[in-house]
Amino acid sequence: MELARTGARRPRGRAVPAALAIGVVLLAAGCVPGTDGSGAAGAGTGAATAIPDPAKAGKTTLTVWDQEIRGGTNGEIQQLNREFERKYPNVRIKRVARSFTDLKTTLKLAVSGNHPPDVIQANQGYPDMVAFVRAGLLAPLDNYAGIYDWNTRYPATLLNLNRVSADGADFGRGRLYGISQTGEYIGLYYNKERLKQAGLQPPRTWGEFTDGLAKLKDRGELPIQFGNLDKYPAIHSFGVLHDQLGAADARDTVLGRGGGFDNAATKSAAATLADWAKRGYLPGGANGLGYDDAAKKFASGDGAYLLTGTWQLADLKKSMGDNLGIMPPPPAKAGGDPVTTGGQGLAWSITSRSRHPEVAAAYLDFLTDAHAADVMTRHGVLPAVPAKAAAGVSPDSVDGQMIAGWKRLSAADGLVPYLDYSTPTFYDTLSAALQGVVSGKTSPDGFAATLQKDYGAFMKKRREQHTSAGPR
Repeated sequence: MELARTGARRPRGRAVPAALAIGVVLLAAGCVPGTDGSGAAGAGTGAATAIPDPAKAGKTTLTVWDQEIRGGTNGEIQQLNREFERKYPNVRIKRVARSFTDLKTTLKLAVSGNHPPDVIQANQGYPDMVAFVRAGLLAPLDNYAGIYDWNTRYPATLLNLNRVSADGADFGRGRLYGISQTGEYIGLYYNKERLKQAGLQPPRTWGEFTDGLAKLKDRGELPIQFGNLDKYPAIHSFGVLHDQLGAADARDTVLGRGGGFDNAATKSAAATLADWAKRGYLPGGANGLGYDDAAKKFASGDGAYLLTGTWQLADLKKSMGDNLGIMPPPPAKAGGDPVTTGGQGLAWSITSRSRHPEVAAAYLDFLTDAHAADVMTRHGVLPAVPAKAAAGVSPDSVDGQMIAGWKRLSAADGLVPYLDYSTPTFYDTLSAALQGVVSGKTSPDGFAATLQKDYGAFMKKRREQHTSAGPR
């Protein structure tokens, strides 16, 4: 989450390589333009030859549902929408912008209704994107990927995060059902002045970070600002703790090839989160504090650290200016490779009953090309594939820190997918169970067992489906 985050946000399936984001280094995609990425072209997946011209579509209204309501992403979407309408005066974009939570709640009804949107943002994974594909609500984009060269614009590792198999059973391989505009990772934001007053430096190691929490608490400071009323924020915080204990295992589990969640890493991460709450490293009653309210409190000086996504940078920077810093969660050893939860933003997808699919495809291309990447950078937003403007950002600025973190994570293969991708029901299972961990009502053992029950049942069902389907 977002997914996205505003929330959260992403991958799985057999054919996804380990690296989840190499957006800062353009790699040649591993698939032929116009194919479905599964190794063989199927019906309707051959490369198209003509680029659609929205100017010839006549008077058109393109209805778009997105969750980019925050300052930076809202600003860049507004600018790009205006530019698209100026380029194609016959096209009007009717935008419906909702929070991640509201979008997740209302989108399926909207897409399956009598007047569905043309373009939507769909959260990757089994709960949303795969469910929409299985219901026939999204249009495959493989032909457009060939027309617009998305297969070379994006590394295959990123495109694969928006693929679903033809039978709807696997995530991360098959046909393409969306492209993402932004890159994102859960970073450690810090208040430079609060750290300085406590005699602390931005932590170089995970140990320095955790040792500093006690020192901040002893000084009467709130170490980590945190609000979990919206439920998904704890997925991000827990994900970071879980990543420190076994990123490779976490990735494999989300991708459907790991051992699951009833293990030491899950229990230890849950115990740490519960301990943070018990020691007062998190605000009291965090389950009753909204995500945006927590971010505002941090921006006003209440809290030394904030663990959340890069999508918050532009809004925080407005209030904090040069007092704001960001880094990937620090590694176990100084100079080591960082690891955190992240990947790319929610996919922009075309609905299967859009009356203007070619205009919609042109719009998706416009939102994700090199010019769009530069617009995002100027608005303090991290593009999935940074362009020229990113090279001009001062490395000493908070934007430069964000981009540098993306580069380090990408080079180190340090991005782990959002855990809520894991099963069709895992978002609800994980978010509810984490509220119990934060409140102290759910033990680490009980938490791990709850996750494993959901995950194990889904994996058993998938194995049975694959067995009944025979060799593929």
